[in-house]
Amino acid sequence: MAVALAAGGCTRSDEDGGFRPGSADLGDPYVPGHGNGGYDVAHYALDVRYEPATDRLTGRAVLTATATQGLSRFNLDLTGLEVDQVIVDGATAKHRRSGNELVVEPARRVPRDTRFTVEVAYAGVPSTVTDTALGSGGFLHTGDGAIALGQPDSAATWFPVNDHPSDKATYDIAVTVPEGLAALSNGVPGPKRSDDGWTTWRWSERSPMASYLTTLVVGDYRVTTGTHDGRPIVTAVPSGEPPNGPAAASLARTGEIADFLAGYFGPYPFESYGGVAIADERIGYALETQSRPVYGPGFFADGRPNPTVVAHELAHQWFGNSVSLSRWSDIWLNEGFATYAEWLWQEHDGGRSVQRSFEAQYAATDWSQPSVNPGREAMFGTAVYKRGALAVHALRRTVGDDAFFRVLREWTTERRDRNGTTADLVALAERVSGRQLRSLMDAWLVGGNAPALP
Repeated sequence: MAVALAAGGCTRSDEDGGFRPGSADLGDPYVPGHGNGGYDVAHYALDVRYEPATDRLTGRAVLTATATQGLSRFNLDLTGLEVDQVIVDGATAKHRRSGNELVVEPARRVPRDTRFTVEVAYAGVPSTVTDTALGSGGFLHTGDGAIALGQPDSAATWFPVNDHPSDKATYDIAVTVPEGLAALSNGVPGPKRSDDGWTTWRWSERSPMASYLTTLVVGDYRVTTGTHDGRPIVTAVPSGEPPNGPAAASLARTGEIADFLAGYFGPYPFESYGGVAIADERIGYALETQSRPVYGPGFFADGRPNPTVVAHELAHQWFGNSVSLSRWSDIWLNEGFATYAEWLWQEHDGGRSVQRSFEAQYAATDWSQPSVNPGREAMFGTAVYKRGALAVHALRRTVGDDAFFRVLREWTTERRDRNGTTADLVALAERVSGRQLRSLMDAWLVGGNAPALP
C-alpha cells in the first residue's frame, strides 16, 4: 500500500521539478516516529550475520521500492546500528543519522512512480526495546543466541525499514550463525549451507508482510520440519524440552488448528506453517509473526499443552497478517477476531460454547473502555481483545450465521495481502447482510453503556 506524504512547507526542491523530501513520520499517534513517506517498499532482501558471543550483528539490506512522489531524500527507520554505506540505484548516497532515523540523500533524485533500490551496509550491537506496549521486545540477546520480536516495535532494531503496517512487503532473509545453532525466521525454508564453523539459514516470505511481523530466533532449538496441505511446516522448541513436552505437543497441532479455522475464515493465506516456542522469561506474550508465530514460555508453564493460544495466533494469520491494519487505532480488528477464534476452537475442542463465552465476558466487561482507538497504553487491553470479540459475536447474532461467515470469508478474500479499517469492515457487513449496522457496531465497540443483548 502506498504511504501518504505528510504536508510540508515549500523548499527549493518543491520548486525544482516537484522533488522534495519524503516525510520522516507517518503521523500515527500510536507509534510516533515510525514509518516514512514518499515511497512504497515492495521487497526486502536481508543478509545478516550474528555472533552470540559478542552480541554483534552485521547486515546488508537491499530494499526495492517505488517512489510515490519525486524524492530529493528519504528516511528509513533504524535503531542504534551503525551504517557503513548506502547505495541508491548503484550510486553511493549521502547518509546521516537523526535519532532512530536513517536519512538518505541519493546521488540522483528519484522521480515519482520510479522503481528504485536501496542497499544499506550496517553493523553493531542491536537494541532491546523496553517501552513497547507488550513489554520487552526488539532484539534480545539470550544465553544461547537472540530473539528479534515485538509489537509494534522490533523490526528497526535489526534492519533498516519503513516501519509501519501500511507499507507491507515481501522478504528474503539469510541468517548466518555459529554452526550448531538454529536461525529461524518467516516463510518458506531454503537451503542451508555450512562453511568454516558457520551455517547460513534461508527463509522466504512471498506474501506481503507488515514489518512488525518479522522475527529472528537464534539459539539451541530442536527444529521439526514436515509438510501440511502440501506446504512446509516448521516448528521449533528449546532443545532441553522433551519431545512430548507441552510446547511441542501444542505446536504439533498447528496444521489441525489451521484447517479448523480455514473452515470459517477461508483458505490459509500463506505458503508455510509453523511456530517457535522460546524459553526466555522476558517474553511474556505470544506474537503472530507471519507464518511462524512465537510463543513465550508462560503459555506452557503449567506443564499442559495449550492449543487455545495456538488458535489465537493462527487466527491472526488471516486477521492482522494477511489483512493488516491501516492504523494502529484499529487493532481490535486483529485481536477481537483472534479472541473470537479462541472461543470457536474451545467449543470445537470440547470446552464451553461460543455463546457461553460471550455471556460470561459480557457480564465482566467494563463498557467505559473502547475497543476502537483505545489509546496507546491500552492497545493490548481487555477492551481490544474481549470487547472486540463481543462485537464480533453480536454481529453474528444480528445478521445470522450465513451472512456472518460470508462476511468473514469475503473480508479475508477481498483484502488478502492488503490493509483495512473498522469502517471498511462495517461497510462490507452492511453490503453482505443488506442491513444498516453502523449503530450496532458503535454500541458494541465504543459505546459507554452495555448494549442490549442481540
